[in-house]
Amino acid sequence: MVRRRATRAQPSPVQSKPEWRALRHPFQPQDVFSADRIADMHEMALRVLEELGLKVLLDEARDLYARGGARVVDDMVHIGRDMVEAAIASAPASFRMEAPNSARGYPVEEGALIFGPGGGCPNITDRVNGRRPGTIAALEDAIRLCQSFDVIHKVGPSCEAQDVPVHLRHYATMRAQLALSDKPLFVMGRGRQQVTESFEMIRLALGLTDEAFRQSAWCSTVVNTNSPRLLDRPMAQALIDFARHGQLSVITPFCLAGAMAPVTVAGALILQHAEALGALVLTQLARPGAPAVIGGFGSNVDMKSGAPAFGTPAQIQMSIGTGQLCRHVGLPWRGAAGAASNAPDMQGAGETHQALWGNLMANATMVFHAAGWLEGGISFGFEKFINDVEALQIIAQLCTRPEGSADALGWDALAQVDPGGHFFATDQTMARYEEAFYKPLVADLNNFGTWEMNGAVTAEARATEIWQQVLAEYTPPKGSETRAGRIEEFVAKATEAGGAPILD
Repeated sequence: MVRRRATRAQPSPVQSKPEWRALRHPFQPQDVFSADRIADMHEMALRVLEELGLKVLLDEARDLYARGGARVVDDMVHIGRDMVEAAIASAPASFRMEAPNSARGYPVEEGALIFGPGGGCPNITDRVNGRRPGTIAALEDAIRLCQSFDVIHKVGPSCEAQDVPVHLRHYATMRAQLALSDKPLFVMGRGRQQVTESFEMIRLALGLTDEAFRQSAWCSTVVNTNSPRLLDRPMAQALIDFARHGQLSVITPFCLAGAMAPVTVAGALILQHAEALGALVLTQLARPGAPAVIGGFGSNVDMKSGAPAFGTPAQIQMSIGTGQLCRHVGLPWRGAAGAASNAPDMQGAGETHQALWGNLMANATMVFHAAGWLEGGISFGFEKFINDVEALQIIAQLCTRPEGSADALGWDALAQVDPGGHFFATDQTMARYEEAFYKPLVADLNNFGTWEMNGAVTAEARATEIWQQVLAEYTPPKGSETRAGRIEEFVAKATEAGGAPILD
């Protein structure tokens, strides 16, 4: 157990910053390959699809590919470049991600910068309760934390609610999102019945007609290919179902160089690009114009242990190269941060910060696992989340260009201060000091003596106090209780009918 210090009541650590809800990249994208080499890599990815093909385990998907002109031999699908070019032309380069609160929606397009929390973790961890399997209560707390910070743009499946049977889990996770958040929603692609029931719950909660739901992206799912070159049944089915209903598929090959991909950055990127384009084709065959985000989650493995590594030079280079390839085809794309560290320590912070800057240099459209991810995705950590949010808020502040007005240039302030003086009391400082600089969420900027006198509290311990305060003071957003209430009858009837299997 953590020993709590006696402290005075603290102001809320949550800064409401509506300008952080729809960020744009502040810097030009960087390159690691020449334009000619990127064109060559794209061509080789097309060759992979055409000559080597993808193994596709879902009969319905293979039939769609075949009707679209692919050569199908048993479960191998060979996709011609004409099909890829048609899919690239059909997929939207820009669309809007909607949310229960319209002010929480945002554009998904080149130049946008969207942060999502760590997701898919089987465990949850914090300094108060320790490391334990994920539960619905832990997921609800993670959603509360995600809702509380404007720099987190969507909620996500931060941990698995393992105390809820899997055939009923989608009811609990949808109810949690609707009751506790008004940000864009997630749906796990775990079989057609679960997906269609989730879509129906969203329609009921938001009062949408079927047509209104299909015409906008109201939820997203992550579709992972099984590298190398395998698309399994639930993932293929998710691509088809989300496309047909006009919802967002975030296509994510997980190419770890040296294990599931060639050991070189270029080779791993070619495989990732081929898999992403092959999956994109399926979405456009299911419904031309369906929203999709390509890209991937690339890094390397530790060649001694085989364990995934994050925040490495290879991950940064793969992020920048992914951006180059996706801009080559003109589509929005996802990257990822993450950490391999087992604790929210200096290693974990360094890995995430390096990966975040890789995505920033790459101009990634969506950056997932941007806060809270530990152990290579095995755990979601509350202290890690809070400290990562600090990094994201600093990046968000960079997205606003510094002011260049006459007053900001500061002639009067310069004239007021004699040589060797200070600027604390100038008219400019007195008028601006309260909002002049970023206000730290976690960082303690006191000197050593003051820090020691206040208990020598580390950043990890300060993060514990912050997440506890945020949860203790949490109030669900306006309208969330009403939205969640609209699905209660549906959930009760569906539960009584036996729920929904994860495979159809």
